[in-house]
Amino acid sequence: MPMRTECKHFESRSYPSGDTVRKCNLDLAPHAPWRCPDDCPKYERRLADAAWTHGSLIVSATPPEPDGLDDGSVEAVLDAAEDILNEVAGSVMQELAEERERGERGGRLRRLFRRRGDS
Repeated sequence: MPMRTECKHFESRSYPSGDTVRKCNLDLAPHAPWRCPDDCPKYERRLADAAWTHGSLIVSATPPEPDGLDDGSVEAVLDAAEDILNEVAGSVMQELAEERERGERGGRLRRLFRRRGDS
């Protein structure tokens, strides 16, 4: 099923560079911006956009589907990326906890952006 632009969880945003983001705000469309799941449990038709200001632009056309969307390769790449992030997250959280225990304020970022003359 193509992206349901009438769903209240669909968002499209265009940038001055000409790039457009088309996504599900609930992250339930693994094949965004091309497809929504056929039986999405959170699909809700957008009834009204109260207090929104709409521009004169129309939602851009859906880009063509890439080759291999149905063979599982997209999911494999996304799963591998998620595994990498999950692996790194633990060590980052541990570093932050250690910095807090030592009483360091700002940690690595503070050291990186420290003004000359500060110790």
